[in-house]
Amino acid sequence: GYLKTPADRLGMLDGQRMRAARVVLDIGVHLGKPRLDGAGIWDADYALDVMRQNVNMSDEFIQFEVNRYLGWPGQAPSYKVGQRIWEQTRDALAMQEGSNFSIKAFHKRALDMGGVGLDTLRTALLAP
Repeated sequence: GYLKTPADRLGMLDGQRMRAARVVLDIGVHLGKPRLDGAGIWDADYALDVMRQNVNMSDEFIQFEVNRYLGWPGQAPSYKVGQRIWEQTRDALAMQEGSNFSIKAFHKRALDMGGVGLDTLRTALLAP
């Protein structure tokens, strides 16, 4: 219910598209993967081109993002894995609790744990 309008949903999807492009960039550049067109391997210039074609951001922001991820290997995939674990844990708890599930209570309980690993977070939240 948080995304009340089509514009809100479009904004969320656009953000997800940007994060997915970051993952592709991170893996492509840092693992020396073949370019999507097969013409060589990923480099900084190609990463810029891919981001320019796939995200709806200003060129200055795109340049910042590419430079950020060139210098921070593994951050983008790690972020997405963490996001997925949070979402999967939330969904599992919602199924477990049924109509008693509260998204606010879920977040409060999770955040009250402080800085814990994702396995610990999942185990603690899903414990009966």
